[in-house]
Formats: sequence, C-alpha cells, structure tokens
Amino acid sequence: MAGMTSTPALSPQTVEALVQVISGGSGTSMLPSIGIYRSGPKLESFMRACGVRMSMGSASRMPTLATAIEGVVARGDIDTLRQIIEAAANPADFIGDAARGEAVIEYLNERLIFDRMVLRKRGTKVELIDAQSNAPIVSALSNALAPINFDTVTRDLDRALASADSDPEDSVTSACSVIESVCRSIIVELDLEMPPKKDIQALYKVVRNALGLSPGDSFRDEIAEDVRSVLSGLVSCVQGVGSLRTHGGDAHGRERGFSRRIDARIARLAIHSASALALFLIETWQLKYPDLDLKDRPDPQTQPAQ
Repeated sequence: MAGMTSTPALSPQTVEALVQVISGGSGTSMLPSIGIYRSGPKLESFMRACGVRMSMGSASRMPTLATAIEGVVARGDIDTLRQIIEAAANPADFIGDAARGEAVIEYLNERLIFDRMVLRKRGTKVELIDAQSNAPIVSALSNALAPINFDTVTRDLDRALASADSDPEDSVTSACSVIESVCRSIIVELDLEMPPKKDIQALYKVVRNALGLSPGDSFRDEIAEDVRSVLSGLVSCVQGVGSLRTHGGDAHGRERGFSRRIDARIARLAIHSASALALFLIETWQLKYPDLDLKDRPDPQTQPAQ
C-alpha cells in the first residue's frame, strides 16, 4: 500500500464508518443506506474475499462485522485492512450510481484522515494511501498515468511513495526512476533514438528537445522570459534529483555500516519534484501529439538480445 508501512490504528469512528458502509446499516433503519445492504451470508462472503473468516451464526450482522474488523486492526494486519477498506469503496459495486460511490469515498475519508490515511481513485479502482503522501501533484500524476500504458512509471511512483518513511534512500532512487521511465516511454512512443548514455540527464535532454522545451526555445513575447526561467528550473530539478539519487539513494548499493544520509522530508521533496516534472512532460507530449496512438510495446532497450 503506497506510503503505508506502520501498524494500522483505526479509530472507533473509522471502524464504525466501515461497518456502516459494508453492511449497509440496519435493515430496520428509516435512514437511507450509506453503502450497500448486505445480508449475513453476503457479509461473510465479502470478508472471506478480503482474507477474513467470519461466521455470523445467529449473531447480529453489524456487531459481528465490527468485531472482525477490530480483530484485523489488533493483529496489525495492514494488507488485509487495506483490502477491506478498498473493497468497501470498490467502484465496481456502484456501477450505475457513481454519485453514491463518490459519497462513500468521501464519507470514509472524513474519518480516515484522522488515522493519517485516505482513499483516492486511480482509474477504475480506489487505493488507500498515507495521507502525508497524498500531495495534489502526486494524485494528478497518478490520474494522468491511469489511461495510458506507462506501467513502469506507475510502478516506480508506487515504490517511491511506499518507502518514503521506511526507506527514504530507496524512495529517492525510485523518484529518479519516475522521470527516467517517463522519458524512456516518450522516446519509444515518438520513435526517437535512445541516447548512448541512459542516465536521467541524457534521457531528459532527448525528450526536452523533441517537445520543444529547451530554455532557449521561443515563446510569446509577454511570457517568453518567464517560461524560459521555469524551463531552466526543470533542468536544475533533473540535475538535482539525479545527483540526490547518486549521493543519497541506494541505486549503487550500500556499504557495510551504512548510515542514513537523508530522511523522509527529502524523499518526499524528490517525489513531488519528480512528479511535477513527469506530469509536465506527459501533458506536453499529449498536447503536441494529440492524435498519436499509444503503442502497446515494450521499451526495446530493456529487451534481451536475440
């Protein structure tokens, strides 16, 4: 789960909200159901799909469900907890009533935020992430990646978010890979030649030139200098993230007695900087080539020789 590595601690309010959403509330209530009403057998099936064995017997639906969820929290089983929360807001359960699905996500997030977690939509799915990693730019990049086949970028971004707190060196390495993967993907889509040296600066230079993003490129007179200043900053961002990966990341291994050089703040700085640049490159590529069909093919540079 992106950015979630510590033992989960759901508040009673969040547990109650989950119970209301998953069970659909009391069958005798006059109030409209927040989630989807599920009978006892349906609740057993729901929890079983999440890896939790729950037997209703003659017990009441909602207290039994609450006890089962509290047991998962008490065990510190973060993977199962993630499955339960994400399944509770699964968009596939709200086909034909998307507004209700959005309301469920909002209802849960109003409680989850106090547990430092949040649900966010990614394409056709929802994902539970650490609220501290939920910067708008990261969410925007995730949404931009959803409809295109840049799967390597998605994996690099997920890995960077997941390790920001527990392993900031690895997170920085993955943040750098986000930019490299976006550049390599665009190079492949545009049938450009890979640079002989495939480091972040060389890859970015090829993409920058192809998309007309060199600081010296001409723009409208009234904004030319401003845009050139921002583009110069992008070059500095690329150089900085690349250097941080070299000096503070773990791309080149770790020596015996390794001591941490960076902390989660720096890791998140690298993630957000890399995400901003990656999103800008993707949006610029899509703007300049709106009719280009995405090619469902691998990066030839990563394929084994025949």
